[in-house]
Amino acid sequence: MDSIPPGVAITVTFALYGMTVILAIRWSRRALEKAMWRLRNRLIITYMFIGVVPIVLILALALTGAYVITGQMAVYLVSSELERRTRGLSQSARTLAAMSEEMQPETLSRMTAFIQGRFPSVEVLVRGSKDLRFPETSALEMPPKGWKDSHGILLRGGGVYAWAHEVDSDTEVTVIALVTREFLTQLYPKLGDVSLLGLPLTAQDLRAPRRDLIPQQQYFFDEDLTWLTPVSVDVWERPGNPELGALIVHSRPSAVLSAVFGQTVQWTQGVLVAFVLLSLSFLAVELLALERGVRMARTITGAVHELYEGTLKIQGGDFSHRIPVRGKDQIAELSASFNSMTENLQRLFVVEKEKERLQSELVIAREVQNQLFPRTAPVLRTLQLTGVCHPARMVSGDYYDFMNLHDSAAAIAIGDVAGKGISAALLMASIQSIMRSQLSSGQCPGVAELVEHLNQQLYASTSAEKYATFCFGIYDDQTGRFTYTNAGHLQPILFRRGQAQLLEVTGTVVGAFPSCKYEERYVDLEPEDLLVFYTDGIAEPENAYEEMFGERRLIDLVVKHSHRDGPEIVAKVMEAVEHWTGTPELQDDMTIVLARRI
Repeated sequence: MDSIPPGVAITVTFALYGMTVILAIRWSRRALEKAMWRLRNRLIITYMFIGVVPIVLILALALTGAYVITGQMAVYLVSSELERRTRGLSQSARTLAAMSEEMQPETLSRMTAFIQGRFPSVEVLVRGSKDLRFPETSALEMPPKGWKDSHGILLRGGGVYAWAHEVDSDTEVTVIALVTREFLTQLYPKLGDVSLLGLPLTAQDLRAPRRDLIPQQQYFFDEDLTWLTPVSVDVWERPGNPELGALIVHSRPSAVLSAVFGQTVQWTQGVLVAFVLLSLSFLAVELLALERGVRMARTITGAVHELYEGTLKIQGGDFSHRIPVRGKDQIAELSASFNSMTENLQRLFVVEKEKERLQSELVIAREVQNQLFPRTAPVLRTLQLTGVCHPARMVSGDYYDFMNLHDSAAAIAIGDVAGKGISAALLMASIQSIMRSQLSSGQCPGVAELVEHLNQQLYASTSAEKYATFCFGIYDDQTGRFTYTNAGHLQPILFRRGQAQLLEVTGTVVGAFPSCKYEERYVDLEPEDLLVFYTDGIAEPENAYEEMFGERRLIDLVVKHSHRDGPEIVAKVMEAVEHWTGTPELQDDMTIVLARRI
């Protein structure tokens, strides 16, 4: 990958930084205006501007400055030592290249002894009239054509090296030394963990930080310190086209200061230095906060005084008096409310009467909807059915139904309409009407065909945002087979011998798309099998910690009470969900249907 030019990278960085600052200022301004809408918050913010903000700024600047300076010192120590050693490789290579071929073997011997004291592993190749290598078994080759005199960090064959390449007349000298985590860490012993980051390395030990190399904490504020500096890394196969990497140091302030000054530096000395450097900034921020606080206080007291005079006028019978409305905060809203108080009284009476009328209509709608749910379950020889729906509001958007097809079969349906209230209840009634009419007419020979027809009619007769999840199935009393189609509904749960199995979803929701294909599946129910259908009002209610009741808790609860009758199991589930939410008000419609094979 081609490296990004430094100029472009700096421009993009400053542009992103500027945009971030502008967005932060706008967001802070809006948040501050919203907070100051309340009179109490306005007073609190006033005091914060006067006393709290300067202290917070001082602490933030001191800590940030100490962190930046200490981190920069740490990477400077390591990078300067690394640069000194790689420059030593370059000087050695340049000296070797300038020697005559007769003197090169002896010079190479002395040079490698010097380099090995600074690098863990070194290879040298001198190419003149004949090749000279160290060690003699080295397989090092000259770099590709195009390399000029270079030194620094090199990426070669998945490894990282310190290297130098020098050309003098007809002699070329290449020196490489392996760079390992141990080598980087020993550049400044006891400083901490040092690694190279951001390169396509295969040596993983140069990437992951090692906690065992970070010095022990010396005092309370001696927290982990991580800082990095960009490093140009040559790539063996691409002469003159380096990668941009980073030298990263994991240390502690005590270790950095000890490396710089040669002794342990106490935290109190650092705090004193930071305090002296930031004293002038403290004075400027304090003065600005004081001026802002006084201005806000005068605004508050002036508005309160005008309200007081207004109440005296009203008390004296002068209802024509109006309070000046200034600004867009809570005080301005209070003044406007005072001015329009008498006008709003009549409007409140009208609203109350309309509310009573709507409430009476909702009661009627609920009574009508209750007539739509099945009053009794079909009586079958091998199956017991139980169903219940608890609406979250006056009317429900959940739906369940049973219907006898003939003496040996029954239809079971459950659905959840998107939304709540009257609109959801109307769509629920439409689903029931369509399903029952199709079952009664016998026009749909299969389960999937019935759901497809239901989807088409709902899409044609409802608005685009109206849809519902729907699960429909037919149970054959003679064979014990339950054939079903699940159109985006929560997966029914089959309990068999204490184990739970989820029945798969076979299609998308109904009413959202004009033409959808649905598949049907079947399951052969065995004696004592229990099939549970439910809506999201059972699984998704949250407790005070925003944790959902969840499918797992439902399964555990049903397994625990699976020996009970259907109505008892339903009661236990409803009780557990209400106890989980901790409030008598339902978060969503709760519907559950049980089918037990006997």
